[in-house]
Amino acid sequence: MLTIAEKDFVQSNLHVEVTALALQLGRFSNMDARKILRQVAGYQVMKKKVPSWYDCPDLLFPASLSLEQCSSETTARYKTSLCTSLGSIRTMADFTGGLGIDCTFMADGREKVLYVERQAELCELARNNFKELGLPQIEVMNGDGPEILKTIDFFFDLIFLDPARRNLAGGKVVFLSDCEPDLTEVKPLLLSKAAFVLVKLSPMLDISMALKQLPETAQIHVVSVDGECKELLFLLKSDVCTTEPEIHCVNIISNGMPQDFVFTGKEEQNAKCVYAETPASYLYEPNASILKAGAFSMITKAFNVKKLHPNSHLYTSHQYLPDFPGRSFLIESFFPFHSKDLKQNLNGATKANITVRNFPNTVAEIRKKTGLKDGGEIFIFATTLNDGKKVFIRCRKPKNN
Repeated sequence: MLTIAEKDFVQSNLHVEVTALALQLGRFSNMDARKILRQVAGYQVMKKKVPSWYDCPDLLFPASLSLEQCSSETTARYKTSLCTSLGSIRTMADFTGGLGIDCTFMADGREKVLYVERQAELCELARNNFKELGLPQIEVMNGDGPEILKTIDFFFDLIFLDPARRNLAGGKVVFLSDCEPDLTEVKPLLLSKAAFVLVKLSPMLDISMALKQLPETAQIHVVSVDGECKELLFLLKSDVCTTEPEIHCVNIISNGMPQDFVFTGKEEQNAKCVYAETPASYLYEPNASILKAGAFSMITKAFNVKKLHPNSHLYTSHQYLPDFPGRSFLIESFFPFHSKDLKQNLNGATKANITVRNFPNTVAEIRKKTGLKDGGEIFIFATTLNDGKKVFIRCRKPKNN
């Protein structure tokens, strides 16, 4: 815990660079410099990741690794809305507590919440933070989650699990069996103790492979924030799942409405993909969640667009589709990459935002050949059409986008 003087120092220096602050602290013999620097660094991370925590002056933070791995407020709030959609979730448990961000938001409105964490230090911090955040319904327990669960004679409405995805050497892991705890081993125990089990997994995980190991899956949520895939959430049910699991492709946009495209694997398999002979008036790039989930054919059916190539994952239409779940562009022209009139086709442009999709050259190689610098209002997609031709598609953002 911090002294009153240390807390005041932290709150007065939240905007100071940590390295510069370390030099200043040498003048204060009555303060724990290491502890103070950790709190300042923690609040600086929270300002961007969990803004509502930033405004609470008496929180305590751990070492940087835990901060690096913790959820953001945006994704934590999405999990909360997911829980709400399930109906009456009065009791829940988080058996991989960590810093407690997910637990904090998911606990809102619940009657009884159990937080379990192996590291005693994180438990101590969690007790303090839950109190400061006004969450008396959360009970903190220090120990191994599955082992503690075996001793609990209680049936939860929901259990949340965020398995550690790092190996002993600190490298990231993406297979279920490489996570701690191993979900393939603890799954029967979890499902015997809760109506629903919500598991947060690596965005690098192969969804189809995970589904084979988790046949109890009722829903999959592929969550992106501003176009970057952040989390895979698997919702398991304790009773037998006889229906194809829904796959929710969610892209949460800053200062905008979330994009949510829902489909099933069977629908994707049965959907006939429609291909374009040439680019039409508008170009569309699906958001990261759709690309991760593999809804490549369903998109053509749901939005009346045509795909440029089986491996390009770019789409086109004659009519502008403002609700398309991804980026939209107005096509100005398209032309072969190796055209002798390449510079003429660029209409004297000196800057462009270049994207490569199913194309043999890198962005750096294209910039070297064209002399185009990064930036500006022009967007160039280097891609392959359905007939195998390599082209540049020159675009701009639609005026009403």
